[in-house]
Amino acid sequence: GRAIPGAAPGLAAGAARQAPGRGRAVSRIVVVGTAGHVDHGKSTLVRALTGTDPDRLSEEKRRGMTIDLGFAWMRLPGGDVLSLVDVPGHEDFIRNMLAGAGGVDAGILVVAADEGPMPQTREHLAILDLLGLRHCLVALTKTDLVDAEWIALVTEDLRAMLAPTCLADAPIVPVSAETGAGLDRLLAALEQLVRQAPEPVDRGRPRLSVDRSFSLAGFGTVVTGTLRDGGLRVGDTVSLLPQEQLRSRIRGLHAHGQATEEARPGSRTAINLVGVEPTAIPRGTLVSLPDQYAPTRLVDVRLRALADLPHPLAHDLRLQVYHGAAETPAFLRVIGAQAIDPGSEGDAQLRLERPLVLAAGDRLVLRLPSPERTVGGARVLDCHPPGRRRRFADAVSARFADLATGEPTAVVWQMLAEREPCAAERLRPVDLGFEAPERDLALEQLSRAGRVLSLEGHWATDRGWARLRRLTELILRRYHDRHPLRPGVPMEELRGQLRLAPEVMAAVTRRAVEEGWLQREGELLHDPRHSVRFSSSQDEVVKQLLGRFRAQPFAPPSVKEAEAEAGARVLEALVKQGDLVLVSPEVLFDRQAYGELRQGVVDLIQTHGPMTLADMRDRFNTSRKFAQAILEHFDRQRLTRRIGD
Repeated sequence: GRAIPGAAPGLAAGAARQAPGRGRAVSRIVVVGTAGHVDHGKSTLVRALTGTDPDRLSEEKRRGMTIDLGFAWMRLPGGDVLSLVDVPGHEDFIRNMLAGAGGVDAGILVVAADEGPMPQTREHLAILDLLGLRHCLVALTKTDLVDAEWIALVTEDLRAMLAPTCLADAPIVPVSAETGAGLDRLLAALEQLVRQAPEPVDRGRPRLSVDRSFSLAGFGTVVTGTLRDGGLRVGDTVSLLPQEQLRSRIRGLHAHGQATEEARPGSRTAINLVGVEPTAIPRGTLVSLPDQYAPTRLVDVRLRALADLPHPLAHDLRLQVYHGAAETPAFLRVIGAQAIDPGSEGDAQLRLERPLVLAAGDRLVLRLPSPERTVGGARVLDCHPPGRRRRFADAVSARFADLATGEPTAVVWQMLAEREPCAAERLRPVDLGFEAPERDLALEQLSRAGRVLSLEGHWATDRGWARLRRLTELILRRYHDRHPLRPGVPMEELRGQLRLAPEVMAAVTRRAVEEGWLQREGELLHDPRHSVRFSSSQDEVVKQLLGRFRAQPFAPPSVKEAEAEAGARVLEALVKQGDLVLVSPEVLFDRQAYGELRQGVVDLIQTHGPMTLADMRDRFNTSRKFAQAILEHFDRQRLTRRIGD
């Protein structure tokens, strides 16, 4: 229902009360963050462009210095909207700067012409570079304080500083917020920046990293941030991650000075939430639709160390990890090396002390906690990897190399290898870094190449299938060695040892039987080469027992007598392999005698019609006990049917 007041400073994008061209159609919305050294004029420039003062805190106004994130927005002459996130430049507030920089599409690096590049200029530039923000420009401010020759010298220094970064070709625009000189050229450069910035992608899995959480009279809890990867609508139920089981409902949405029923990806968004207090939603909380993202404490990354580090990044180094507006301490596990040298890249696993909510391809910024400094950045390869790895294993290094390529067949094969056998739906786009159609095409290509195989809706790699076969054969061999008198292992017992779901076990069994390396007898599975094996002493007992059965085929020893003579396990083996046939709990027949009884009954009925128990007894010269047992057995086998006597 009601709109969240647009006059509230910083509520969504910090909307100005009167923005140029208000009410016109919007073609693009791009979130642009400022960066640069303290007192180089970032907030003054934002105020000159938008008419909004991004310094919303009384302490900021008293000290004349930005402390926390500020927000403003403006509509460019062409109708596109810039959401501006103003960040603090002082080194004491670098965490707040990172919270803002993690949610922008492009950047404005602000450098004062009278001072030139300063320490925080360089650190902020490194952060923009580590985040991969290729769509940036440099605003050379305070040009009214210097002459043209000085501006040329500072511009030359800036070009040298930008050269090794992704901002190497960024335009440098001299400007004075005090006199207005150069603002028109800056607006034109911003128009060009918006046209070059990538369109926000709607992947159907929205996420918003909260950079502000507060209570507003008449509305309740409001959170703000940049919406990514999908849209949100009023009435949606949302998860608040990484808190377990914390959910809420969207009462209202606000973007760029106006209430809206649906927020678009790429927009600065304020969300009015129901039934949750602001204190339960700290900065860095991720707002998403339920069951689309999962927190993690372990992440595989490709890490880049800054070139100006005094030392390599060593194994087990403690770091601060920044993602979106969230931060957490972590330990670095270097893969395939002892350390990552300055200016180089390497594979690593980060063990997080607090959970983060990540997706494949996300960018992380890494800092030392003491002394505080930015040391590098990382690209997420796998946000839900297996546990601790062998750091120097060739297979682990090959896996990191494949994931780092981003090539769908390589990524799908490696991800499947960690989860196999599994359904395609378990290879989630959020973990792969690309969407379901590309995943399905990759599976099809891998299948044609013989690198993966389908198990009735589940998938396994060729290597995984070979490993599963070796493990199954090992379990069977050990079982047969321990139980030589048993024909096979129960399927459920084998499934438990292989740790497979019932439907997967059924599919695995059918394929293994087709391939010929497994045999199934009812619910028992065995190696095709296995047969029941008796010891020499047991062989002698078996010969004597079977001799007794064959000596009197239709008046055989009872089950109790046979068990006393041969033992329960030997008798069970003889029954399992078919030498003896159990027709009732008390009666056994030799295999040959059983066959004669069966054929005799069929012949008797086909020749003379219905028969009686006495007919059966007389036909085989046996006792009533045995005749009754065998006929009741044939009734159960549906060979015969009793009608009266």
